[in-house]
Amino acid sequence: MDVNSLFSVKGKVVLVTGGAKGLGRMISEGFVRNGAKVYISSRDGKACSQAAAELNQLPGSGCGSAVALPADLSVEKECRRVAHELTSTHGETKLHVLVNNSGANWGAAYGEYPDSAWSKVLTLNLQRVFTLTQALTPLLEAAGKSSPNNTDPGRIINIGSIDGIRVPVLSTYAYSASKAGLHHLSKALAQELGPRGITSNTLACGPFPSKMMAATLRDFGDEIKEANPLGRIGTPEDAAGACLFLASRAGAYVNGATLTLDGGVVLSSKM
Repeated sequence: MDVNSLFSVKGKVVLVTGGAKGLGRMISEGFVRNGAKVYISSRDGKACSQAAAELNQLPGSGCGSAVALPADLSVEKECRRVAHELTSTHGETKLHVLVNNSGANWGAAYGEYPDSAWSKVLTLNLQRVFTLTQALTPLLEAAGKSSPNNTDPGRIINIGSIDGIRVPVLSTYAYSASKAGLHHLSKALAQELGPRGITSNTLACGPFPSKMMAATLRDFGDEIKEANPLGRIGTPEDAAGACLFLASRAGAYVNGATLTLDGGVVLSSKM
């Protein structure tokens, strides 16, 4: 029961959607640095290839590897293609960890909020999470079945948001609704897939440095830090560490949970 074995992800096969940039990149690097094979998928093929190349150059003998697997995950056919390519092109027979991180946001005043925003945000942030997870379930199930007494199940880690728990000040109606829906979907998946050797959990993330958060942090960064009991925003180690816990033996008995990863800001925040 030593730390190295409890939190090990060495040799695991991981897919991180939106894994080339921002929070997804932090998570991808955490897995690669700890010996996992990480498939990085997002719509930006160039960014996927660049991220994979950079991660494959990380120093250290214990590092794993990264593979670019670009796809527009807002499209049903693309989600199913990713699942097919993992087996047919890359020869994978198991997927130990699926990190559903790809997402979109849209901010506009209430009276100006367009119908198209709902279609775009809900499709990518919620509907296609179900589509991709559904398509990858056989590979996740195969990973779980290979563990003794279900002690190393397949893992689904859904990247949610504290804006799916609280009502945000900013006018991001579709985003906060989609994340609240994702939190609940994750629980439904936990109940459905637990008997098949797969856990499903959510990280309700607070502010992290990313392209999506860049403008907000630029305009309100000081206020956001002041509203946080820890007085800061998230770091790569925070994002990677939480995922490594949920993906390792240490987190094997956590199922259907929504863990806030925000330093406590959701308790009393105004931003």
